[in-house]
Amino acid sequence: MRAFLPAYDMRQAGSLDEALALVGSEPGWRPFAGGTDLMVLLESGALPRGRYVSVWGIPELSGIQASPTHISIGALATYAQIRGEGVVAREFPLLVRAAAETGGIAIQNRGTLGGNIANASPAADSPPALLVYDAQLELVSARGVRRVPYDRFHRAYKEMDLARDELIARIVLPRGRSGWRECFRKVGTRDAQAISKVCFAAAIRLEGKTVRDVRVACGSVAPVPLRCVRTEASLRGHALDAGIIAEARRALEAEIAPIDDLRSTAEYRRRVAGNLLEWFLRS
Repeated sequence: MRAFLPAYDMRQAGSLDEALALVGSEPGWRPFAGGTDLMVLLESGALPRGRYVSVWGIPELSGIQASPTHISIGALATYAQIRGEGVVAREFPLLVRAAAETGGIAIQNRGTLGGNIANASPAADSPPALLVYDAQLELVSARGVRRVPYDRFHRAYKEMDLARDELIARIVLPRGRSGWRECFRKVGTRDAQAISKVCFAAAIRLEGKTVRDVRVACGSVAPVPLRCVRTEASLRGHALDAGIIAEARRALEAEIAPIDDLRSTAEYRRRVAGNLLEWFLRS
């Protein structure tokens, strides 16, 4: 059933200050960016009725900036912009790979990284890459600015460390990673334009055969995009041999909490996640 359009109000914010005043007012306006998720809800009649403020085009939420220590990606950066930004491609290839595997060209031209985060889907493609890269979120409100480590942002299914009057302004990625081997794999029903059954991102830094540091993150296997810290701990400081790889697989399969749904089964997801980890560690 399609939505009843007169039940909605939409306003274009002319500035960041105006947008923050609207989302902080009572009863409040909900932010609307690329709309690639919200328009699907509208078409199906599932979008909550009320007032929406478009933040599209606000300069403070846009652009990709590089400093000597970090890359700052505006929340309104589209997947297409991320794919086309050279410094991101060179230093954060997993994020570019995730952007390339999100929807089709039309979605990539309109969908935003901040929207992908705020939609809080555990099946989203970009969060596992952001977790591997130790991303931080810059949140802004009329009260000021604060930063939140992304691995603490998603608290439970669709629950975030984001107050009603706050907007995600920028995604901050620390630079200076070298010597890491990385991978990103999305497993879906088909190769393109599918929601993931399992999304896997990982990076590892070895000295000889010893694991000096490692990141493992998964999507579609838990109520939130999951950084697998217990799996990482099972690897860190150990020589990467068959026994440690088997122990890491057991840790991952115990750490994730997949469910049965329309796209797959919990058993399949647990097995595939373990296979991907083992393949990555052995490659």
